[in-house]
Amino acid sequence: MSNSIHSTAIIAPEVKLGDNIVIGPYTIIEGDVTIGDGTEIGAHCMISGTTVIGRLNRIFSSASIGQDPQDKKHRRGDQTRLEIGDNNIFREFVTIHRGTLDGGGVTCIGNNNLFMAYAHAAHDCQIGSDCVMANAATLAGHVLVEDNVIVGGLVGIHQFTRVGKFSMIGGCSRVTQDVPPFSLSVGMPAAVYGINSVGLKRAKMPLSAVKNLKEAFRLVFNSGLARSTAVERIEQEIEQTAELRHLVQFIKSSERGILSGSTVGDGD
Repeated sequence: MSNSIHSTAIIAPEVKLGDNIVIGPYTIIEGDVTIGDGTEIGAHCMISGTTVIGRLNRIFSSASIGQDPQDKKHRRGDQTRLEIGDNNIFREFVTIHRGTLDGGGVTCIGNNNLFMAYAHAAHDCQIGSDCVMANAATLAGHVLVEDNVIVGGLVGIHQFTRVGKFSMIGGCSRVTQDVPPFSLSVGMPAAVYGINSVGLKRAKMPLSAVKNLKEAFRLVFNSGLARSTAVERIEQEIEQTAELRHLVQFIKSSERGILSGSTVGDGD
């Protein structure tokens, strides 16, 4: 084992460290914490609780990872967890909390995510991979974020809300309903302005799939049809690609309802 741990860092004896880990000055790590190979932790960080951190993560100064959830129902001693995958970046003052017993007990973060400074993921959030949380973006408890999502700076997302894959939420938005996959949304409250054309182009999505999504978004958000009728027409009239099936299933399974559509722009 070849780890570089600053002399002022405090590492509890129960903490499990992999190889080639760097831990900066005045950082405290305590509790049933496991940290994978190659992870770098900056100065003045706090990592605690039952927390598993994978390989090659970078945690910058003053981040707080694995603390008790901010939930009145949580009681000292509740056995809950935080699970973090590989190759994530947590910038300065990021806060990530463990789960609650009522919420399933686990906060979970995938791989290759970027959490910019002051971003926050509350208890029981489930965050996929390849996402970006910009500065001070905030997820309340029980939020589900699918893969390849970009959440703009100062965005607030209400508890139990879902954010679909390849969606982008513009800065300073207030999100209180589900954000459909492949969408571009912004506002106070947030509304859908069309598909996330730039994100889908970067993902090399076939043009035929993008065209189908545009037609589906027109039916759902700009046709004036009832949501259920729009979904029926999507299933009957548009080629059912994997992307379209995911969009339809996401809408059908929504419990909070889907964001409304804006009459301005089409996301191009």
